[in-house]
Amino acid sequence: MSIDLRALERAVARHGRVARVVIVSVKGSAPREVGAAMLVWADGFEGTIGGGALELAAIGRARDALDTGDRMDRLALGPDMGQCCGGAVTLLTEIWDRARLDPLANPAARPLPGTTGAMPRRVADRLREARGRQSPPRLEIVDGWVIEPIAHPAREIWVWGAGHVGRAIVSVLHPLPDFRIIWADVAPDRFPAVPEGVQARVANPLSDLVEQAPQSAEHLVLTFSHALDLDLCHRLLGHGSRSLGLIGSATKWARFRSRLAALGHPPERIGRILCPIGDPSLGKHPQAIAVGVAAALLGGRISPPGTGADSTGDGRA
Repeated sequence: MSIDLRALERAVARHGRVARVVIVSVKGSAPREVGAAMLVWADGFEGTIGGGALELAAIGRARDALDTGDRMDRLALGPDMGQCCGGAVTLLTEIWDRARLDPLANPAARPLPGTTGAMPRRVADRLREARGRQSPPRLEIVDGWVIEPIAHPAREIWVWGAGHVGRAIVSVLHPLPDFRIIWADVAPDRFPAVPEGVQARVANPLSDLVEQAPQSAEHLVLTFSHALDLDLCHRLLGHGSRSLGLIGSATKWARFRSRLAALGHPPERIGRILCPIGDPSLGKHPQAIAVGVAAALLGGRISPPGTGADSTGDGRA
């Protein structure tokens, strides 16, 4: 887990000062892993470190910290919380404001509460090593300092259509820090309130936006119009993408295969489209489709088996 800098910046902009609670160590069984975090302010919070008694205690301590400053708490989940997990967690609660955010580097290193003095050499060495690697380090504590990477969304998801299914998918996906969500439709009034961190884009014809998508993007096509869906699939197949999913029935998909072939796409290219999206066994309710789509994205199953859809830049989707 990493610092979700976008969420932290939004919370600071809205509330001025927020407490960030992060699990820095786990011993035994616990509801969440090292790096799980939540943000707390005077009258609200977002994120989760596992829910239940642990989270309730963390929120209370975080609101105290807004007055008293950074703190560390080690909580035994059985004796202290009355929980059945049987483990223990250490929580780091830090108070963030604009001034603290401004010098933040990646990975973010800062002293734990009670630690004084200059940055230890081992910490500086760890930072230098981390910045020389392509993959970020995990959260770790070194010589009284915490080192934690800043999250950068690794995957860009384009959701084409702001109807019931599009809204359900965005509501499920947007809290996940690894996803950057682009939500597209033909008019502004097609959208509900767009969640913070989601980019809404409008064009008519909608397929004019295809050229703005990087070839590493993943696409979910689910507009109000089959003709619009077909146009998007046609354009996206020619543009290239990491994956391409289409909402629809077996009948719709059979017709699309025929029409895409008539537009000049060979069978192997058409076969890179996954239709239907989600998990049909879960049903057709928008939220059920969204749950299936999210599970497929998280599990790397959004593309048809054997299509090699993780490759990009070859003009195929």
